[in-house]
Amino acid sequence: MTDQTAEQVTPAITEADVEAYLERHPDFFERHEQLLQKLSLPHDSGRAISLVERQVHLFREQRDALREELSGLIGIARQNDQLFARSKRLLMQLLDAGSLEEIANVLDERIRGDFNLQSATLTVLTNEEASSQCGALRYLDADSARAIFGEALDEEKPLFGRLRQEYREALFSQPDQVGSAAVIPVRRNYCLGLIAVSSEQEDYFDSSMGSLFMTYISDTLGRLLPPLIEPLGSDTQQPEA
Repeated sequence: MTDQTAEQVTPAITEADVEAYLERHPDFFERHEQLLQKLSLPHDSGRAISLVERQVHLFREQRDALREELSGLIGIARQNDQLFARSKRLLMQLLDAGSLEEIANVLDERIRGDFNLQSATLTVLTNEEASSQCGALRYLDADSARAIFGEALDEEKPLFGRLRQEYREALFSQPDQVGSAAVIPVRRNYCLGLIAVSSEQEDYFDSSMGSLFMTYISDTLGRLLPPLIEPLGSDTQQPEA
């Protein structure tokens, strides 16, 4: 067999063959370290560098990326710690409140003071005619509430975003200054009322926000409000959910 015939019979080795071989033998360069010094790779700077230098460069990039990720996680953890401390202070003060007015004032003061938001209100649903539509504590009769909010009263999840004008007027003393808001139903077998938190920023509250913190507040008030609301209409039926 001539050399020319051998060349025709033996298939040429392709880059894919080399790549597949190295994948099957990841220890190849450990057994042939002398090759590492001969290999060169292009670099962003324009000059060729050895494979070892390239590996060192990649390791540094990975290290920097991990440091940045770790720094971000630490920042999130600190924010969560602060949120937990503020939430705990709010819930403890709600538990100490002895009246609807105190509960509403605690909500408003803590939301404005600890969370730097515009305001917070507690709207209690009652079968009696609405007796107050100003300040942090508000009353709204069940029929009016149903006419304004409709099926939203049946939802258990908070509502986030820019509110309709009729929502803002029912929930806030200064509706025209509300850019965006969160509305959280307070339920205990039926809808007891609504917590509303406002921001002047139109994009502060949106539908992508998590609701865990708001749910904690709602669940707490769902247990605190019934004995305080009952005297308001003990001779009438409770509002329908």
